[in-house]
Amino acid sequence: MALLALAAGVVGVYRQELQRLWTVHTLFDQDKIVSNFSNMGDAFLTAPVIAKEGATLPEGPSIPLPDGADDWIDARRITGLVVLHDGKITHESYHQGTDANDMRISWSVAKSALSLLTGQIVAEGKLSLDDLVVLHAPDLAGSAYDGVTVQDVLQMESGVEFDENYADPDSDINRMGRVIALGGGLDDFTAALTARDREPGAAWKYVSMDTHVLGMVLRGVTGQRIADLMADRLMGPAGMGPVTYLTDGEGVAFVLGGLNMRTRDYARLGLLVEQGGIMEGRQIVPEAWVDASITPSAKTAPGRIKYGYQWWVPADAALGEVMGRGVYGQYLYIDRGRQTVIAVNAADRAFSGPGITASMVAMFRAIAARQQPAG
Repeated sequence: MALLALAAGVVGVYRQELQRLWTVHTLFDQDKIVSNFSNMGDAFLTAPVIAKEGATLPEGPSIPLPDGADDWIDARRITGLVVLHDGKITHESYHQGTDANDMRISWSVAKSALSLLTGQIVAEGKLSLDDLVVLHAPDLAGSAYDGVTVQDVLQMESGVEFDENYADPDSDINRMGRVIALGGGLDDFTAALTARDREPGAAWKYVSMDTHVLGMVLRGVTGQRIADLMADRLMGPAGMGPVTYLTDGEGVAFVLGGLNMRTRDYARLGLLVEQGGIMEGRQIVPEAWVDASITPSAKTAPGRIKYGYQWWVPADAALGEVMGRGVYGQYLYIDRGRQTVIAVNAADRAFSGPGITASMVAMFRAIAARQQPAG
């Protein structure tokens, strides 16, 4: 009886952690994924960034989607689609039982948002891209990040060995998810990474923990939480809201994928980039940083999709064409030449299939082409 009482006590103490762990375990199940992506607080701890309602995007003329768009929306399990041209909404639709007020998880689109915040801190002279990350995040001394620069993590060239296979329950990325669900600390998890598979700065490889390190650096430089920095410097001035971050057990923002916003606010984030860091006449992010961020600079393989400062650039991109991209079909597509922004939230379990990214880009380009006046 004493053993049963002890077991019941343990379950009681860790009830929330066990519930979160179970939700994480079933997060991507076909019958749960759409709802889960609108209710991430059931799986993770959260922190508010902006609680109030943001600014309203103006409505433009309704522009029909290209032929085949309905099938594309269904095939890619799209939940929200917002198209802007010249800063005005030309299409907005919601699917899979979601609506305009759903707070959709960003996944790695959050990385692109953190890049914009980084540019502000760099412009203030508080941070140099040549700085070693351990200068501002000393807990990383002795880890695989010791000797890595800020620019290395911005470009995903840290050299750190990290397995991002979502299908493997024992991969590094899934181990990280369990750490968060059980209330652990991401700083400690990152400091425990000691293996490299290449030299820092030598070659690009997608490593999500590079973005967490960037967050550690920004916290170290400013002495502030990322949620507060985002609210005060970026998302508040840009008119977004409401916004939340997923956090670890220590209240540290999950900067590599934990933003939760409405699809319209993802579009507003893209509009900030499309307008060169300006929103409603105010220069929020330095234009030079926006230009540098979306310019391919990482050492990616020839002929493949390119990478800047936490932004993706199609291999055959036109000037000013760039994307934020997250797992399960989250996209923020920007074509500065056509003054077009496309925000997509989805629950696409086949997101990593062959040719999917190319098909997404093709549809984005077809939508963007329709935004131009006839003649």
